[in-house]
Amino acid sequence: MNLTANRLRELLNYNLETGIFTWAITRRGCRKDSVAGCKMKHGYIAIRLDDALYTAHRLAWLYVNGEWPANQIDHINRNRADNRFSNLRAVTNAENAQNQKARVNKSGFTGVRKENSKWLAEIKVNYKPIRIGLFDTPKAAHEAYVAAKRKYHFKSTL
Repeated sequence: MNLTANRLRELLNYNLETGIFTWAITRRGCRKDSVAGCKMKHGYIAIRLDDALYTAHRLAWLYVNGEWPANQIDHINRNRADNRFSNLRAVTNAENAQNQKARVNKSGFTGVRKENSKWLAEIKVNYKPIRIGLFDTPKAAHEAYVAAKRKYHFKSTL
């Protein structure tokens, strides 16, 4: 990533409140003050600068902080096109994985599965499964899962 914050600011303006980048200059195919970038099929906004393609959320981090993020940038509300600075946070891979949409299994509850005649609550921490316990109902197991999620994944959203 050869792009510097200074070069980025020469090319683009960034609105922290809206998360939208606009062109600071007129250049081939782009007028000054027009919106920069386009939405890609994976939902992120991408902007081509100096013959390289960048995602807008990483550019926003560089624009505001003056340096590239060390790891990943997470969209707190899970909307990949929402690049308001208040919606972005620097996270590790593990922290970013905790902000994914919850997967629900046959029990109807995340983190719960049938084991023999009981309901097992289980959570992953640092890629390792932790058995929370066995419960009589899937709802009770899920409540234990949610409590464990708050304990272990304090930065995630439920």
